[in-house]
Amino acid sequence: MESARKTGTYKAVITIFHIVAAIQFAYSVYYDFTFVVVPKDVSPIMSAFGGKFKFLTFWNAIMQSLYFTMCCIIDIFVTDPSQSKMAKLKDFFHSSLAFPVAMFVGVTFWGLYAVDRDLVLPKAMDPYFPTWLNHIMHTNIMFFTALELFLTYRKYPSRSKGLLALIVFQLTYISWMHYVHYKSGFWVYNVFNVLNLPQRAAFIVACVLLACTFYFIGEKINSIVWGHIEKQSSKHRKHK
Repeated sequence: MESARKTGTYKAVITIFHIVAAIQFAYSVYYDFTFVVVPKDVSPIMSAFGGKFKFLTFWNAIMQSLYFTMCCIIDIFVTDPSQSKMAKLKDFFHSSLAFPVAMFVGVTFWGLYAVDRDLVLPKAMDPYFPTWLNHIMHTNIMFFTALELFLTYRKYPSRSKGLLALIVFQLTYISWMHYVHYKSGFWVYNVFNVLNLPQRAAFIVACVLLACTFYFIGEKINSIVWGHIEKQSSKHRKHK
């Protein structure tokens, strides 16, 4: 009985965690899209072709909103996640995209910010892009996706499928970023303005490899934290 109560309490805590995450990321997308309006003379790129959808940060916030909303639906309405197609999709989504992309966005943003904030978020943007919004989109995304990895079990996809999904996502965004430059004449991020062509190519390759590294880190952490469940499942399948 005590074990059942603990399980019920744990599930309730996880559900609340997912609801908080879903609300904050969905609200950040709504607020950014609706209320963050930057004059052209402050930052011309903000009103250039592509709107808010130019930015990987915005893509990622949408991704986190969708992921944690999916978690909420499963928590509340799905009685047996092991038999749910949505739960399997959730596992794949977090493993191949939500975790590595969130970590990539947070680490690269704050890394470049520490070197020279004008490369990613010029000080002139401060009156228009609130600090709390900046931290939800560039700090909380790392905290919540990492906490999710430790708090809930997921079955990782095969490495080939997981990495393929991540690389396709990255190549899609890279292509989109170059198309935005072609249409508007602006690079989405100022860091590309200070790099020549070979340096840009090297930077992009390094970014792709960094995101893939986060995939491996997530896979390793999941194995360490939840490996015992994988072993139990494997034994159960063998005895069937």
